[in-house]
Amino acid sequence: MAVTDADRRVLARAVELAREALEAGDEPFGSVLTDAAGSTLFEDRNRTSGGDETRHPEFEIARWAANNLDPDQRAQAVVYTSGEHCPMCSAAHAWVGLGRIVYAASATQISGWRSEWGAAPSAVAVLPITTVAPGLQVDGPVDPFAAEVRELLRLSTARA
Repeated sequence: MAVTDADRRVLARAVELAREALEAGDEPFGSVLTDAAGSTLFEDRNRTSGGDETRHPEFEIARWAANNLDPDQRAQAVVYTSGEHCPMCSAAHAWVGLGRIVYAASATQISGWRSEWGAAPSAVAVLPITTVAPGLQVDGPVDPFAAEVRELLRLSTARA
């Protein structure tokens, strides 16, 4: 599916949430859940600085959706996120039955940038969403947002 102007507007908010995460001392990731009409239902940012590495916004979206939306609503919902889901979040997304994902930067891009900057590799394998959950509809990466995410990650890596 083509990324629309409406998708880009919501993706911009996900990147804004990533910036908020960075400013709060967390890894710079943010996500937004919308309904089929494009209305925001839930949004969050990374909250891993307290030591709980499962506090990813995509995982929080899956939890929220499981508790607040029926299966049809979840299937029609769209998740917009600054970075492609990790395997944990991809699995949560699929188990809950959420719909399409639109991401700014891919996991491969993020891993490559971090390697380029000399950061330690991730504790979890870098896998595309569709490797973990093959039935999901995924669009990304999306420019110019990928470049914005790259800069946020660079700033995060520099302060570590």
